[in-house]
Amino acid sequence: MIPSPHIALDQWRALIAVVDAGGYAQAAEALHKSQSSVTYAVQKIESVLGVRAFEIHGRKAALTPTGHMLYRRALALVNEAGDLERVARKLSAGWEAEIGLAAEVLFPPVLLLDALARFGAEAPGTRVEVIESVLGGTGEALLGGQAEIALTPHVPPGFLGVPLINVRLLAVAAPSHPLHRLGRELGEKDLRSWRHLQVRATGSTRDRRTTTIEVEQRWTFSSMAMSIAAACAGHGFAWYPEAHIHAQLAAGRLKPLQLGGAEERFIDIYLVQADPDFAGPGVRRLAEILMAVSAEAGTPRGAADAA
Repeated sequence: MIPSPHIALDQWRALIAVVDAGGYAQAAEALHKSQSSVTYAVQKIESVLGVRAFEIHGRKAALTPTGHMLYRRALALVNEAGDLERVARKLSAGWEAEIGLAAEVLFPPVLLLDALARFGAEAPGTRVEVIESVLGGTGEALLGGQAEIALTPHVPPGFLGVPLINVRLLAVAAPSHPLHRLGRELGEKDLRSWRHLQVRATGSTRDRRTTTIEVEQRWTFSSMAMSIAAACAGHGFAWYPEAHIHAQLAAGRLKPLQLGGAEERFIDIYLVQADPDFAGPGVRRLAEILMAVSAEAGTPRGAADAA
């Protein structure tokens, strides 16, 4: 049998408020309670546990080492209770009103739209906000609470990722580009002499080491569509997901560069949920559909084959 707690959530909230507000009087004002009730709540915790949470220095209450531990655990407890209440309200009201989906731009658009169409047919009343991101932006949307689901090549620490699909990238340039006129297998030195087209990372911290190759000339765009348009116009070369340039390759507007096998790169995309334990029915169903459409599409020849 699970023992019943002797300290109520309101008493833990009072302790948190004293710390956050900087004193008993300020905490009472923030909680819209009397100072005596806040003082009693903290004293109740101390008496039940047989510890001292605060030491009074002048007119200010300071945490003891034990108080620091209680504060951290109280925050986790109150936040967990709040999460539980929010999920319960979602379940009682049916599917969520809105779901945030952070999608790495490398994920094939046709698969994303297929998944959204299937989900929309099942849950027409649920809005989906798609946050398109590049590199670090997907993880930041997840960590910042903007997205319940992320499709990302990098699983943030503390999260679990389900492998979805292996994306194939091709190094390409317009057929008229001077690199194609060399008529031989190209090397890194050849690429360094020409402009590299790149899509800017959407994360707040942009690491310059994420560039695919060091070159003297580079254009960086905010969208992949603009970067692809620049490549088709002959302004440079780049590695693009094959699914994004299928039409341009078929029409002859882009042509793969001959790099002795280095023209191919493979990146795994994972599905990550912000909080699987507290996910609502809509988030769970959208995750299931994303996994289903990815499985139906099959995994392109991946890193294991290229090794």
